[in-house]
Amino acid sequence: MSSIPVTDSASPSLSRWIFTILVAAAIWILAYTHLTDFADLVVSLIGLERGNHTAEAVHFFIYDTPKVLLLLTGIVFVMGVVHTFFTPERTRSLLAGRAAILNYLLAALLGAVTPFCSCSAVPLFIGFLSAGVPLGITLTFLVAAPMIDQVAVVMLAAMFGWKIAALYFAFGIAVAMTAGLILTRMNLEQHLEDWVRNIQHGTIAASSNEIRPSWTERFDAAWASVREIVGRVWPYVIIGIAIGAGIHGYVPAEFMAQIMGKEAWWAVPAAVGIGVPMYTNTAGVIPIVEALFSKGAAMGTLLAFMMSVVALSLPEMIILRKALKVKLIAIYVSIVATGIVLVGYIFNMVLRGETP
Repeated sequence: MSSIPVTDSASPSLSRWIFTILVAAAIWILAYTHLTDFADLVVSLIGLERGNHTAEAVHFFIYDTPKVLLLLTGIVFVMGVVHTFFTPERTRSLLAGRAAILNYLLAALLGAVTPFCSCSAVPLFIGFLSAGVPLGITLTFLVAAPMIDQVAVVMLAAMFGWKIAALYFAFGIAVAMTAGLILTRMNLEQHLEDWVRNIQHGTIAASSNEIRPSWTERFDAAWASVREIVGRVWPYVIIGIAIGAGIHGYVPAEFMAQIMGKEAWWAVPAAVGIGVPMYTNTAGVIPIVEALFSKGAAMGTLLAFMMSVVALSLPEMIILRKALKVKLIAIYVSIVATGIVLVGYIFNMVLRGETP
């Protein structure tokens, strides 16, 4: 690869890139901060009234599709620039400089402070992979990001007390770290799609034996990553969110209340089984949890349901399918779901007798 010297910092190409990035960033922020207004407008223009199943499904789709695509484009571009500074080998060596368990804890904590739903976390997950971050650590982040966030902790504390909020946070971190550690032990990198592995081992990166790329080259490489990754993933985003919108709009709340209010041993796995295909964020699912709790559902069962809804969703799996092979997705879902079921049983034992 031919390199433009770093001293070319005032070149017309770089000036055009800086101008383009500033304009694009302004448009990105404007669009992202007005997604709800846009969805409200579309729903009203097509004659639907918020509150019925169809309107809620349409609103969800109109809001979430551009949200995920905006995140995907922005994150992939930023991580594409980062990738030009770090080869996969250098990234792994940096991560190896600390105790392994600390890397998983940091990934889980990063997920906990990142306000993403399961589908919104996928772009950053792909960006981490492309920068050479090991698969197990990226999967730890992918579990923690949607499952735990500050809004959920505060809302749970306000509705049910800090004991439940603290347990939710601690067990969420534990599930994410355990899943990542187990998946690392299984050496599943061969189940990444070929194009992801090709990006991981790409040659556009700085090293001690090469002339460092100029900023123009870094931006060119980042835009190439956007075209490559977004170009492959966007149909899966639309299909996945369309399915999620349908489920979101037609949630069988009465049926769920009947299942989760039972004391039978199968109530927790049944709640997780119901939750996995669904798709919403923690702020969206907590009011459902509160309503079901008021009808007598066990708290452990409800929190297992909430974790499964936000950490594992059918739309997320559809989007991930473009980056991960089916076997890896199945293993990932099985391990995380098993961990959530165990957490549900533990919650029910610890919180036994805590009913409305």
